[in-house]
Amino acid sequence: MNRLSFRCAHRFAGGFALDAAFETDAQVTALFGPSGSGKTSILYMIAGLLRPREGAIALGKQIWLDTRRGIDTRPERRRVGFVLQDHLLFPHLSVERNLTYGLRRRRGENSAIEASRVIEVLELGDLLARYPRNLSGGEKQRVALGRSLLSGPQLLLMDEPLAALDAPLKDRVLSYLERVVEEWHVPTIYVSHNASEVRRLAERVIMLERGRVVHSGSADELLLEGYSPSGDWEA
Repeated sequence: MNRLSFRCAHRFAGGFALDAAFETDAQVTALFGPSGSGKTSILYMIAGLLRPREGAIALGKQIWLDTRRGIDTRPERRRVGFVLQDHLLFPHLSVERNLTYGLRRRRGENSAIEASRVIEVLELGDLLARYPRNLSGGEKQRVALGRSLLSGPQLLLMDEPLAALDAPLKDRVLSYLERVVEEWHVPTIYVSHNASEVRRLAERVIMLERGRVVHSGSADELLLEGYSPSGDWEA
């Protein structure tokens, strides 16, 4: 599996400074920490939507960013799938056409991810004719995940996709995420400040505080060091 290498520094207008470095080749890596620790900023840098003041980002042999060498690969050429807390489905398109949009983003790249299989694994068959306004929160996230998968990503970024869901829905959507990981093995960076999600889904954890990496290891190691296995980050 391709190794993701991240080393970036950036100071934001509000005064927040991020200076973080990590490497991972795990199937699912969680960026874990309290709100405001820099997790989402790291995702945006990986996706190419935020250019840090200095740094380098690489996936395997692909150098996506190297500020010293003047390399900054455009977001669409990084082939990254992004699933946000706000699913951002197109409200005027049916579920089927939202999924088709993901297919169009492949830009001719080969992909082993087939639409029929995505629809089957995420149980979207009965939803294809519906519009986002007629979907539950969990259904919207399944569609957003399906759309990202059908774009043929080589890396999947997920920014607290379960934060807006209640506990029963959260548990159900987590089961779909586990199916996706098992089925397609797309390397995933998963942002959360919920320890139970991290323990269930992630192999490796990068813990952040105030823009710095303060811990790197397995989810079990993290939980043994004083963080709640059943809820949010404990200060």
